[in-house]
Amino acid sequence: MQIQNLITPGRTLCGVEGGSKKRALELLANAIAQDVPGIEADELFRRLIGRERLGSTGIGHGIAIPHCRIANCNSTIGALLTLADPIDFDAIDSQPVDILFAMLVPEDAHDEHLQTLAALAGALNNADYRQRLRTADSDTALFQAAIAAP
Repeated sequence: MQIQNLITPGRTLCGVEGGSKKRALELLANAIAQDVPGIEADELFRRLIGRERLGSTGIGHGIAIPHCRIANCNSTIGALLTLADPIDFDAIDSQPVDILFAMLVPEDAHDEHLQTLAALAGALNNADYRQRLRTADSDTALFQAAIAAP
């Protein structure tokens, strides 16, 4: 999995004010909808919230990987957001989250979804990689840090 195949500079936001889990998911949905024709922000937000109701996507170390299936996409789509202040995300380690990497997959993608999710979680499990994301000071710097090899 190549992270540069998932995100774009337009879907990479650095140091935003999240405030809450719902607000952070809304920001991700809006960033994706603005960058990807045919994806509706409100529908995407509802799907991301629906997925969170099944269980938190907070994987520990201040990381969350909100994800869902969406009908009108042909390939996996990602978005990366870092928060100015960490938020409660009901993560498995009870730590607040400051890095969110959203992932959308086509409705009919099954194995691809799990493989991409596992690869992304593996990259984000690397402490040096997380630190590079956290120290980025602009959207451009965050994008460059994200696509650099973990």
